[in-house]
Amino acid sequence: MLNDKVYSYGGFTFVLHSHLPYVLSHGKWPHGLDWLNEAAAETYIPLLNVLNEMLDGGFSPKLTIGITPVLAEQLSDGLFKEEFTNYLQQKIRTAENDEIEFRRIGEKRLASTASFWRGWYDAIRLSFEERYHRDLIGAFRELLEAGVLDIITSAATHGYLPLLSRDESIQAQIKVAIKAHEKHFGRRPRGIWLPECAYRPSYRWRPPVNEKLKSLEYDRKGIEEFLAENDIEYFIIDSAMLKGGKAIGAYFDRFEGLKRLREQFEKEVHPAVEDFSKSPYEVYLVNSSGKPEKRPVAVFTRDPRTALQVWSGEHGYPGDGWYLDFHKKYFPGGLRYWRVTGPKSDLAEKVPYEPEQVEERLEENSDHFVSLVVDLLQTHYDESGKRGILTAPYDAELFGHWWFEGTRFLQKVMKKIMTSGFVDLVTASEALDREHPSQVIALPEGSWGEGGYHYIWLNNDTQWTWHHIYRDEARMHELARRFADDTDVTLQELLKQAARELLLLQASDWQFLISTIAARDYSELRVVYHHNDFNRLCDIAEQYERTSILSDEDWNFFLECKGRDSLFPEIDLRWWAELEYPVSVEGGLSIQKGAEGSS
Repeated sequence: MLNDKVYSYGGFTFVLHSHLPYVLSHGKWPHGLDWLNEAAAETYIPLLNVLNEMLDGGFSPKLTIGITPVLAEQLSDGLFKEEFTNYLQQKIRTAENDEIEFRRIGEKRLASTASFWRGWYDAIRLSFEERYHRDLIGAFRELLEAGVLDIITSAATHGYLPLLSRDESIQAQIKVAIKAHEKHFGRRPRGIWLPECAYRPSYRWRPPVNEKLKSLEYDRKGIEEFLAENDIEYFIIDSAMLKGGKAIGAYFDRFEGLKRLREQFEKEVHPAVEDFSKSPYEVYLVNSSGKPEKRPVAVFTRDPRTALQVWSGEHGYPGDGWYLDFHKKYFPGGLRYWRVTGPKSDLAEKVPYEPEQVEERLEENSDHFVSLVVDLLQTHYDESGKRGILTAPYDAELFGHWWFEGTRFLQKVMKKIMTSGFVDLVTASEALDREHPSQVIALPEGSWGEGGYHYIWLNNDTQWTWHHIYRDEARMHELARRFADDTDVTLQELLKQAARELLLLQASDWQFLISTIAARDYSELRVVYHHNDFNRLCDIAEQYERTSILSDEDWNFFLECKGRDSLFPEIDLRWWAELEYPVSVEGGLSIQKGAEGSS
C-alpha cells in the first residue's frame, strides 16, 4: 500500500505518433491526398476536440504527441486546407445521398447511420473552419502552450535511420526536423519518436545491400549521439529492445503482407534472452559511444501488456463486435455502415453499426485499461519500492481512423487516470523532470516492427530501394561538400530542391507499404520518381555550375519539382556536407572518406 510520503504508484503517459508521408500533389485516391484528409477528419480533429472538451469541462489532460515534420508541413499547406474542405463537403453529400437511397429501399438502420455520418462530418467541418480557423497546427500549438501537450518531433521525412548509409543523412534528417519544429511550434522539441522506433548503437557498420558497398566498413555514430548533439533529451523504444524476449510487433494483425514476411524471416530472427533486471516502468539513459564525456539520452519503454490491449485488432479492444468495422465500405462514397460483429467475421457476415450502442463498450474497455495500468504500476512499486512510469505509445491514426471510437477511449482513460488517486497523468517531459534517471545502459539494434529488427523495411522486395538511396546519399554528400558555401543563388536553389527529393526518397513509408502490399505500386512509383528527380536536379546543377547556363526546359523542370515538393524552406546544404561533430576513428578512415565514390 502507499505510504504517507508517496502520492501515487507512478505516472502514466499516452505517446501518440502522428505521421503520414508527403502526399500533397502526389495523387488523391485511392492513394495520396485522401490519406491526409482521412487522418485529419478521423484522428487529428477528433483528438483536438476531446482535449478541448476536457479543458472546457474542468479537466487538465496531459498527452505526449509526436507530429512529424513532414506532417506538420502538409497540415500547414494552403493546398491541404482547400482540399480538406472539399473532402468534407463531398462526404456530407455522400451521406445525404446514401440516406435517400437506404430509405428508398427500406433499410432504416443504415439510413439512420447515414444521417449520423452527415451530422458527424458537418461537425468536423465546423470544428475545422470555426473552432480551429483552418489551422490544425496552430490548434496543437495552443495546447502545447497551455501545458496540455508535450509535442515531440521525428526525423524530417521519417527516414529509417539505422539503414541510411551516411551519418550526414542522419544529421540532415534531425536538423531539418528541429528547424521545422521550431517554426511550427515556437520551441525546440525535448523528445523524438525515432521512425519505426528504430535504433542503432555506435559500431563499425557494413552496408547491407550493394555488392560494391558490402566490402566497405564504416565507424558509425550511435543514433543517440545525433540526438544529444541537437539537445534532444529522450526517445521511445520497444520493450524487447530493453529487456530482450520476443518483440510484440506493431502491425502484424493489420497487414497480410507481414505474415508472409514473418514466415520468410522467422528462422533468422533469434530473440535475446529476456533480462529481468531492467523494467519498462523505469527511465534509463543510453550512451553507446563508449565515451563517458558524451551526454546520454533518456529512453521511455513501451509497456507490452497495455500495448496488446489496443494494438491487437483480434484480441484487443478494437476487435469488440460493437465497434465500427474498418474494412467494409459502401460504394459509391466509401462510408462505413457495419460493425466488427466478430473478430473472425468475413465481410458478408458484418451486421449494421449502431452508434448508440458503443458507449457501454467504451466504458468497460476504459475501465479495464485503467485497472491494468494501476495494477502494473502497483506491482512495480511493491517489488521495487519506486514509483514507475508506464508509457503507452501508439500510432495516433489508430485512434479514430483504424478504431473509430478510439479518441473517445483516450478521453475516458485520461479522465479515469486523473481521478483514480493511484496514478498521475503526465507528459513524457514531466516524467523525465520528475524521475532524474542516472543508470546508463546499452541498447541493441532494432525497431518496433515484427521480429524487432529491420526486415519489414529491408527484404527481397525492397532491396532495390536501398540501392537508389545509398547511391543518392553519396552524390548529395559530394555535391554539398563542393557547393554548400557557393554564393550563386540559382545553384543553391537547385541543390536544395535535390535535397528535398532525397529526403522524400528516404521516407520509411515506401518500404513499409511495399512490404505490406498496402499500396505497393504507388510506393514503388514514388521511390522511382524521387530518385529520378533528385538525379536530374543534380545533373542540372552540375551543368549549370560548369556553364552558368540554364535551359528553359531545365528551369521549368526545377519549377515543377519546387511547386510539387515545396516543403522545408529551412534546408541548409551544410548538413549534408560534413558532420558537425565528426566520428573519431583511431588509425583509420572516417565514414566520410570511406564512402565517397563507392557506389
